[in-house]
Amino acid sequence: MTTATSPAPSAAAAAAAPSLTSVFVRLKLSLLRNGLKQSGGRTAVYAISIVFAAVFAGFLLLGAVLLRGHSDAATVTVLLTGVLALSWTVMPLFVPSGDETLDPSRLVMLPLRPRPLVRALLMASLVGIGPAFTLCLTVGAVLALARGAAGTVVAVLAVPLVLLACVALSRSVAAANVRLLTSRKGRDLAVLSGLVIAVGMQVVNFGAQRLSQAGGLSAVEPAAEVVGWLPPASAISAVDAAGDGDYVVAAAKLLLTAGAVVALLYWWQRSLVRLMVEPDGSTIGAAADTSKDKASSGLLGRLLPGGRTGTVMERSLRYIWRDPKTKAGWVTSLAIGAIVPLFNALQGTGSIYFACFASGMLGMLMYNQFGQDTSAFWMVAQTIATKADAYAELRARALALLTVTVPYTALVTGVTAGILGAWDQLPEAMGVAFALLGAMMATGAVASANFPYSIPQDSAYKNVAPGQGGLAWISIFGGMLAAALMCAPVIAVTIYLHVADHESLLWLLFPAGTLYGALLTWGGLKLAAPRVAGRLPEILAAVSKG
Repeated sequence: MTTATSPAPSAAAAAAAPSLTSVFVRLKLSLLRNGLKQSGGRTAVYAISIVFAAVFAGFLLLGAVLLRGHSDAATVTVLLTGVLALSWTVMPLFVPSGDETLDPSRLVMLPLRPRPLVRALLMASLVGIGPAFTLCLTVGAVLALARGAAGTVVAVLAVPLVLLACVALSRSVAAANVRLLTSRKGRDLAVLSGLVIAVGMQVVNFGAQRLSQAGGLSAVEPAAEVVGWLPPASAISAVDAAGDGDYVVAAAKLLLTAGAVVALLYWWQRSLVRLMVEPDGSTIGAAADTSKDKASSGLLGRLLPGGRTGTVMERSLRYIWRDPKTKAGWVTSLAIGAIVPLFNALQGTGSIYFACFASGMLGMLMYNQFGQDTSAFWMVAQTIATKADAYAELRARALALLTVTVPYTALVTGVTAGILGAWDQLPEAMGVAFALLGAMMATGAVASANFPYSIPQDSAYKNVAPGQGGLAWISIFGGMLAAALMCAPVIAVTIYLHVADHESLLWLLFPAGTLYGALLTWGGLKLAAPRVAGRLPEILAAVSKG
């Protein structure tokens, strides 16, 4: 009689195997624990982050409880949830290295199916400071709005929906852009994250001032009504609707958030499938990119002058686009140079002379010209044998800078004048701005020759090599003080013409200031050229350090 063999060993092995979800949760905890063991500084930063997040979440929770019953409670909580969701959306784009599990490309060689993988990654994503902070804020929001039995039921459903929506949104964006985030362009985004935060703070400050002028939150109620129909803020708005007895609206908004969670999870799953089965396109289009670079190089070359001047200008302009540190400096200067005058003008508290921030910020880019070359400066040094060679090199770098700074300064000054309605002050303001730009170019050239320093390339947050901080301070702040003194004659003439009621002559400041700035630039280049030619070994050693 034949006995059938039972697959008991394999079934037992399958039953003993842990679930993928528990494995990924333990993996997340292990990554976190091992990361904290790497250095005491990292542990301290993480501990401080926990303390600050807990304190901030506690204050928000207390504020939400105190907001309960207030007429503006729905407006505040809905908008706050919308801002929270926006933060979850953009954070992976600017801090891609903050969580090792954000990169699913590390899992492409493992025999994992997309659906269980999404479920496991979602549960692992709920471990961390961000999800805990989101949970506290969401609980506070529903506590401020929940009224009655129906509101309580909707609140219980809204809390996990908001949390899942925020996490799924963040992971979906990260998975869809993972190849961008792990590329050089993605690292550029991380370098520019501080700029986005600075711009966001200015926007928040501007909004707060507008609210104070409006006399309350009534000005943002229309925005809150719109955001209340956008997931995941719609789940918080559903709690308020259920408390008011609008059960149909509450159900619709709750289903809208639930549908958004399902759609985000599906998008996440499709991104994982695409990532695991499709090749990386960064190498496929290499030939096309090469031909595109050649075409752009030819176009740029035709627009620039010939000889050494055009070559150096093209190299400097390409640094702006290709070097992350140089790009970060340019974008920061362009943004701050526009934010300060324009936001003050929009607030009604500005002056057209605030446009000088544009010329001042962009003029600072002339400082430490050789530091951006790092150790590659030795190739430039081989082409400098005389003072004339040094002058030609500095002049070309200054011309590349002026190609952008002159029209940008004129644009910011003109827009500021238009917002303030001060068109009659435009010529004098442009004259002062161009004089300041020329002074910054002059002092920047001299500082580059006398106080060069290296810019580390191994860290996005270090702009000076260890031991060279004093050089950087002397170069930048000493140069800025000298530039301010150089602009004193133009400023004095401007003040005199205003005090003496010679306003009909103020238009002369535009050509006079422009000519004065050009003379300062020429003089600074002439003064710096002999120093560059005579100090090439010292400059090379300074910019190659670190």
